[in-house]
Amino acid sequence: MLKVSVIGASGYTGAQLVDLVHRHPAMDLLGTYVSENSADGNKSIAAIHGQYAHLSQYMLTPMNDSTLDTLADTMDLVFLATPHEASHDWMAALSKGKAKVLDLSGAFRIKNTEVFEQFYGFKHTSEACLDKAVYGLAEWYAKDIAAAKIVAVPGCYPTASLTALKPLLENGLLDSAVRPVINAVSGVSGAGRKAALNNSFCEVSLQAYGVLGHRHTPEIEAWLGTGVIFTPHLGNFKRGILATITVKLKPGASAEQLSSAYHTAYEGKPVVRIRDTFPKIDDVVNTPFVDLHWKLDAQSGYAVITSAIDNTMKGAASQAMQCANLVSGLPDAQGLIA
Repeated sequence: MLKVSVIGASGYTGAQLVDLVHRHPAMDLLGTYVSENSADGNKSIAAIHGQYAHLSQYMLTPMNDSTLDTLADTMDLVFLATPHEASHDWMAALSKGKAKVLDLSGAFRIKNTEVFEQFYGFKHTSEACLDKAVYGLAEWYAKDIAAAKIVAVPGCYPTASLTALKPLLENGLLDSAVRPVINAVSGVSGAGRKAALNNSFCEVSLQAYGVLGHRHTPEIEAWLGTGVIFTPHLGNFKRGILATITVKLKPGASAEQLSSAYHTAYEGKPVVRIRDTFPKIDDVVNTPFVDLHWKLDAQSGYAVITSAIDNTMKGAASQAMQCANLVSGLPDAQGLIA
């Protein structure tokens, strides 16, 4: 059995990871940690998240100075469901031992440190770890992930967007003169568990935010290889992301080529479901799946693609589990799909 710990286990994503590891047939969850001063310290997961009442055996242990060194030397896998700054500061210590680290923050997703500082607001000084980090979009970088010591698990919006767009770019179907336009709506769990007025259900309606400046834009562009117009929205629901993406195809591109690009890219990839109709968020909530559908207007050359995910699952915890499976030599969907 693989020895596993989760740091940041009290948040929405961390608690979801605890549940996934608990149910995984090849993993043994030996540690669930929170920051030293967390109000959740010494409580059980069950006491904080009622849906995990069956997991009362997992207590939230406050970190101390020796925790990182101990985990690095004793664990096979460590999940970091922590703020960007914490992941950045702790990665060198965590990755120096035998443990393989799955980081769900944004600290190691963007290789350009100047761009990182612009969008994340602090200077990246862990460049040795950044050089080693592999981007964890499981359907596209499985071989690299399998050989990695550090995996930067993609953001939720980039997961939905890149899954929809990479088959088109890889097959040369996009008109390079027209940027893809991504409009995506997320549930409020994407903002994390910390209480704030702007993500209170009494305040949330449907609103664009981070317009022409969201930190996921450079992540999408870096791993897609072209510029995009990305506009995120906050919706009045708990979980899920629906991304509706408008693209201009190169002249002469056909519906058959479009369909072939998706079916070829995701053949044998059980987490990606190609649908016959446009998906809705309810189709994917509490699942590890990405659902895709598209339509081409042959006359104008424009196509619309919809991608639906659960932001806490495929947008975070279940994608981290896919990466953990890959670095452990297991099938990427093990423990996720019966």
